[in-house]
Amino acid sequence: MTIRNVLVVCLGNICRSPMAQGLFGAALPNAQVASAGLQALVGKPADPMARELMEARGIDIADHQARQLDAQMCQRADLILVMDREQRRAIEERYQFARGKVFRLGEFSDRDVLDPYQAGRDAFLHSLTLIEEGAQQWAQRISRVSS
Repeated sequence: MTIRNVLVVCLGNICRSPMAQGLFGAALPNAQVASAGLQALVGKPADPMARELMEARGIDIADHQARQLDAQMCQRADLILVMDREQRRAIEERYQFARGKVFRLGEFSDRDVLDPYQAGRDAFLHSLTLIEEGAQQWAQRISRVSS
């Protein structure tokens, strides 16, 4: 199975999933990578702290605009990565056809990525560290199955 379309989901689509989208886009240049939120702050840019931390890693997410998750996005995605168990449950409940392709970003380390929204730089750094670990693990697996 080739994974060409990866969808990363969080709650507001302004902190965690835009950072993960940027990391996956850099790691998987031949894949389509998108992000969305379960309760998206539609049209809002990525959080300034998220933009700053990603810029420091050479990844520009300045053009990001938050989008609400919908059925079409879930259908198009070969793999849907979420930040925690509750988000996985919510997507599988709302879009039952997506079962089997929804996983946590921290699945392999059995860790959830907490929301750093309005919690300061340290919270963002902690979340980003977990996102980087998860993105690296998933990117390696995706590259193996897609090559």
